[in-house]
Amino acid sequence: MSYVKGLKCRECGKEYPKEPLHVCEYCFGPLEVNYDYEKIKRAVSRDIISKRQPNMWRYRELLPIDGEPAVGFDVGYTPLIRAKNLAKALGVKELYLKNDAVNYPTLSFKDRVVAVAISKALEFDFKVVACASTGNLANSVAANAAACGMESYVFIPYDLEQTKILGTLVYGTNLVAIKGNYDEVNRLCSEIAGKYGWAFVNINIRPYYAEGSKAFGYEIAEQMGWKLPKHIVVPMAGGSLITKIWKAFKEFHKLGLIDNLGTKVYGAQATGCAPITTAVKEGAELIKPVKPNTIAKSLAIGNPADGFYAARVMRESGGWGEDVSDEEIIESIRLLAETEGIFTETAGGVTLGVTRKLIEQGRIPRDESIVVSITGNGLKTQEALAGRLTVSMTIDAKLSDFDELLKKQNKVYDAKD
Repeated sequence: MSYVKGLKCRECGKEYPKEPLHVCEYCFGPLEVNYDYEKIKRAVSRDIISKRQPNMWRYRELLPIDGEPAVGFDVGYTPLIRAKNLAKALGVKELYLKNDAVNYPTLSFKDRVVAVAISKALEFDFKVVACASTGNLANSVAANAAACGMESYVFIPYDLEQTKILGTLVYGTNLVAIKGNYDEVNRLCSEIAGKYGWAFVNINIRPYYAEGSKAFGYEIAEQMGWKLPKHIVVPMAGGSLITKIWKAFKEFHKLGLIDNLGTKVYGAQATGCAPITTAVKEGAELIKPVKPNTIAKSLAIGNPADGFYAARVMRESGGWGEDVSDEEIIESIRLLAETEGIFTETAGGVTLGVTRKLIEQGRIPRDESIVVSITGNGLKTQEALAGRLTVSMTIDAKLSDFDELLKKQNKVYDAKD
């Protein structure tokens, strides 16, 4: 049973049928999915949801597919970890990590949106699925297309991390590297989508695709005992994820699944590509495009499609936007690994780095619940740490050499008799 009424313009409110559209023909505003919430309210409850399989489809009434999903049967319901060691290091009371670094199948939150997008593309009878990507989306489209037998084309900036390139090529996709940054890749893909009529997940299928991110927010609410954290920090590239997490919180409140909507939402960007946080700090309505220059390539979108709406979420919720340098990103990747045993990609370093900065600024109180969004796995961006971590202890295979090493480290351990 479908609970989707159609599409609706975010700006003028004009309604459209369920079709592969993404821009309003009247005001050129972006379209988003319009649900029948009264119908959904009669169909779901905390008890009904909690008895379902632990994946993102446990919230299927709030996801925009009409039939059964075609891919991603095990995607989602990733751990929400009480990070006590990290909390101690940051000097806060209650800290959680929503860890999509272990999301199925390609270790990032993009598996959520792609599962919805490909399922919807098949409902629309598309034969080819495609995307413009900064890396994680490339991995996910290639993998999920392979899983359901669709042909795929993936377009990326030519200078992406090699790990992400290999992690896309292995699935047998048609990978096209473009001599330019993501914004140039995206412009080309818009032209290709218009000419060839393919299902570009983040262009003509974007209204449906973006809804998959809501499951990230639903899971947090459920995993916290059907309540929301006081603060959540979210990385921003195009700005879609932060808007959908906020939408998820509001939908759960509208449906009576949570009692209070009191979360402040904070957006995180790298200083080398911070058009959204800059607008928030300046109190500006318009997002000024920038040329990306950061190691956080998965967030390197200089002209974010949802930047305006991301900034509005921060203002509406009472949150804020902040950015961190490449050096702070690396420090935060190491801090997370050393305290909680989680290896995050550069985007997670951005999010944790911004969290630290917001706590130090006093914008996030130290005695209230905080969720840090970890959206991708560090195995994908190992190049960022190249030359910064080295093997400093090499010895011969002699016990005496190891004994000498411990002495140099000023470490004393009791030997067995």
